[in-house]
Amino acid sequence: MHFINPSDWKRPTGYANGVIAEGRLFFVAGQIGWDTQQNLVSNDFGEQAAQALRNIVAVLEAGGAKPEYVVRMTWYVTDKRAYNAAAKAVGAAYREVFGTHYPAMTLVEVADLLEDGALVEIEATAVVPFD
Repeated sequence: MHFINPSDWKRPTGYANGVIAEGRLFFVAGQIGWDTQQNLVSNDFGEQAAQALRNIVAVLEAGGAKPEYVVRMTWYVTDKRAYNAAAKAVGAAYREVFGTHYPAMTLVEVADLLEDGALVEIEATAVVPFD
């Protein structure tokens, strides 16, 4: 896996502009901040984001993959101001779950999410190395 950032661009914080990887594609559906019984863990943005990240890792592990195989994430948030206000908590949660692995990422503000009370939904794509 190679992370790509044009040499004359300012280095991004918390993501890569591009990733080159070879292997089997693993697509993880959008995950929200709910537990194994589909109950939201909190109405706090940071706590929901942390749980969504843990849920991504659980799906990856169920498929025999590791967090460091993630090459892309798309974050959907219902309020970009809430995301920015929780940025430190989100960053800490991200590092707790994914360490310093920063794939290509996009964050999009949306009008709403399907599950009432969900504040963030994160989908991921991983590339699992060939055995």
